[in-house]
Amino acid sequence: MDEERKTVYLLLFTFLILLAGFPVFAETQGENGIDYMALVNKLNPLPDGWEDALKTVTITNSVGDEVEAEVRAFSAYEQLRDDLEKNDDIYLELDSARRSIAAQQEIMDRFIEKYGADYAAKTVAQPGYSEHHTGLALDLYFRVRDDAGGFTDVYYNEDMEKDEYKGIWEKIHEKLADYGFILRYLEGEEHITGYRYEPWHIRYLDNTDIAGEIMSRPGLTLEEYLAGREAPEPAVDLSGSELYTEEELKDAMLAAKCMFASWAGCELHSIRYAGDEANNEENLNWLNSLEEGAEYEQAAELLMNFHTDRDVGGAWEPDQEYIDYQWWLARRKDSGWEIVSTGY
Repeated sequence: MDEERKTVYLLLFTFLILLAGFPVFAETQGENGIDYMALVNKLNPLPDGWEDALKTVTITNSVGDEVEAEVRAFSAYEQLRDDLEKNDDIYLELDSARRSIAAQQEIMDRFIEKYGADYAAKTVAQPGYSEHHTGLALDLYFRVRDDAGGFTDVYYNEDMEKDEYKGIWEKIHEKLADYGFILRYLEGEEHITGYRYEPWHIRYLDNTDIAGEIMSRPGLTLEEYLAGREAPEPAVDLSGSELYTEEELKDAMLAAKCMFASWAGCELHSIRYAGDEANNEENLNWLNSLEEGAEYEQAAELLMNFHTDRDVGGAWEPDQEYIDYQWWLARRKDSGWEIVSTGY
């Protein structure tokens, strides 16, 4: 095929892709040898060779912790930080950024030794599947200046999530795309990202146009942008309980949605609370029998409707709607929900 015909076919192919609504990347491989658009989540591991190609810088933050980040991501963060300080009186700091696979494995090994393999698998990200391995994911915190000119570090998650700081996060988020960042873990999209809403977790893309497009479309995740398709918003029903508060049921659903994100080829359509009658002695005895040493005192049943794609493998039937798929969660009254069993 001559060069002229190749060019025509390439232009036609690009036009068809754009017409279908899929993003086109002319070049995502950065000058540092890494792909700044790489997707790392519960289903997609860190690409081979990434750690060898990665170039990083290490700094010490305001609380004395060393933080390592990819060089371009850190440079963009500095520009974002300077903008917010100069124009909004917001003083950013880096809580964490890159975490090596080896370091993640050490964390996993410690949890396995102390709590057992089952507990570790539920609470620690699998080594190789954390976005923090990339060096492109940055966790922020900020400092609040008082009238005397002194600073207080707002460092812990529970403090940063207080209502009084929502305005600060809004100002930070408004400027992320200007420097090539996106907010990575969005509220309500846990069934796609696999993680709860984190206003402090940002991701560098090295492309302000793409970052701007993602940030301008509320609820759009990086997973959906790269796939070229937005998933439907699932229906959520928290009604019908005199035993649990709405917040308690939200916590249960959050746990289920985060695990659902690791089910490849599945699209969530709805999730609802099955009712207080599931919290009975028979079900508690059954759930306690599934976990060695468990002493659960309360149970909750959630029901999901979801669809599998045509190419799904493993335990799922392809192109099928699963109706009222059961999720069983349990807890002691002074602890959080644990997913104990799923299935019909």
